[in-house]
Amino acid sequence: MKSSAILGSAAAVLAVLSAPAQAQFRSALQESEATARETANAQKQIDQLDDQTASLLNDYRANLKQLEAARRYNASLKRNIEAQERQITRLREDIDNVEGLQRAMQPLMEDMVARFGELVDADLPFKAGERSDRVARLSTVLDDPEMSAAQRYRLIIEAYQIEAEYGRTISAYEGTVNFDGQELTGEFLQVGRVALMFKTPDDSTLLIYDPAAGGWTNLNRSYLQDVKYAMRMAKEQTAPDIFFAPVKAPVAAQ
Repeated sequence: MKSSAILGSAAAVLAVLSAPAQAQFRSALQESEATARETANAQKQIDQLDDQTASLLNDYRANLKQLEAARRYNASLKRNIEAQERQITRLREDIDNVEGLQRAMQPLMEDMVARFGELVDADLPFKAGERSDRVARLSTVLDDPEMSAAQRYRLIIEAYQIEAEYGRTISAYEGTVNFDGQELTGEFLQVGRVALMFKTPDDSTLLIYDPAAGGWTNLNRSYLQDVKYAMRMAKEQTAPDIFFAPVKAPVAAQ
């Protein structure tokens, strides 16, 4: 609208001017229009540059944020790598220590297995078959190339734990004894490592193992009811209670 007004005004002015003046005025008007167009084009370019600058600034700020995030992430990775390297160093030291420990453990385990067999042989002969099998298994464990030192040690410790448990429990189980040239079938009562007794199903025979004599001997029949009651307790057929069992007086150690 401004250009139309200018042109209209220019036409009005031209109408009253002389020919030379009209030519000069027309030339000035054309120059003015060209300048206006150039100015408009320059403004468009400025606006475009301003938009590009704003876009580039936004991209720059976004890149700065990504760079900061990457720096923090790399710092975290570096800390993790350093921690893993320290852990690797400790593991290598542990491996070296384990290798030395394994060399020292082998003689110890051999001694433990030998002492275990001696313990079973010197103890009351309760659950003799089960315990003898355990001794035999431990002996083969030491020579098994497919088992690690840790596995061998675990099995040995488990065997000792089972033996230790025998000393804190009572147990009733069936079996046979050889007494006076006869093989008798009946039931055993194991009272920890304190006493081992045996009775036949008809209660006609009541025996106790005598470690000093290394064999079975008759037990006073006054203990029969206590033995039967203790057997029911061992089978969890009655509530735990007090019962009497023959125990030899302690003697001084030699």
